[in-house]
Amino acid sequence: MNARQKTLRILPVIFLALLLFTPCKDANSGFSDIVGGGLGGNLPGPIGSATRAVVALGKSFQDITPEQEYYIGRAVAANIVSKYPPSSNDRFNDYLNTLGQTLAQASDRPCTYGGYHFLMLDSPEINAFAAPGGLILVTRGMVGLCKTEDALAAVLAHEIAHVQGMHGLKSIKNSRLTTAFTIIGTEAAKTYGPAQLSKLTEAFEGSITDVTSTLMTSGYSRDLEQEADKGAVTILGRVGYDQGALIVMLTEMKKQLKPGGMDFAKTHPDPQDRIGYVKPLIGNASAKPIPPERQKRFEAVLINL
Repeated sequence: MNARQKTLRILPVIFLALLLFTPCKDANSGFSDIVGGGLGGNLPGPIGSATRAVVALGKSFQDITPEQEYYIGRAVAANIVSKYPPSSNDRFNDYLNTLGQTLAQASDRPCTYGGYHFLMLDSPEINAFAAPGGLILVTRGMVGLCKTEDALAAVLAHEIAHVQGMHGLKSIKNSRLTTAFTIIGTEAAKTYGPAQLSKLTEAFEGSITDVTSTLMTSGYSRDLEQEADKGAVTILGRVGYDQGALIVMLTEMKKQLKPGGMDFAKTHPDPQDRIGYVKPLIGNASAKPIPPERQKRFEAVLINL
């Protein structure tokens, strides 16, 4: 059995069929191909893709289309990658994507417009980010905190749950959406002039700023973090990973907590509070033994980190 076949044996047999589903977009396309276009990309049209990303926005995040979410998300991911350099460890990134795609298929939102993409950031900080649309980044420091594949799966499942709940889009100020909605509503039958283009572009860039600031500076609300933890527990259970791995990771994060730090301590609630919320969700479920092959696979990809 070759290395790729071993990697694909992450799931119980009943779940392997999920990997055969056709993704919304090519899940194997490089992460740099997704974010490399910066804010704009290459969509044709007189107003350019940066502005097209806000065309037809409604008055709330719920009216943002999957395509618009994708372009907002890739711009947010580009901002994050500009601060944290992406890892060049192709072997680990391939492994991360196989694991991430498996978990995403078990979520309540297995398919997004651009598909799910996973990337490790070459940073010692302990953190992870979920940009709208399914672009998920995890730092080398966070990966290093994981002692098992189940623990890493818990981290990714939490981020996938943020995408599932469209939490990033909830960060966009309603005033920006209202501005875009008003411009589009009054100019729909006209050709966009410089003034309208400027306002739409400003609204788009402001939306990117809102989401990026939430992910990297202010963090999500306690309710949204609890929703993501609940989603993670569900995803882990569906795939067959140990749901208690989320508590294990939160415990490890608690040990590394540095008040006032720039990593997860700045953007997430106290891990102990999250543990108190997660424990009742897991209930009396006994810890699942980790298959030796799974642990061997996990340790093999960590060698060169």
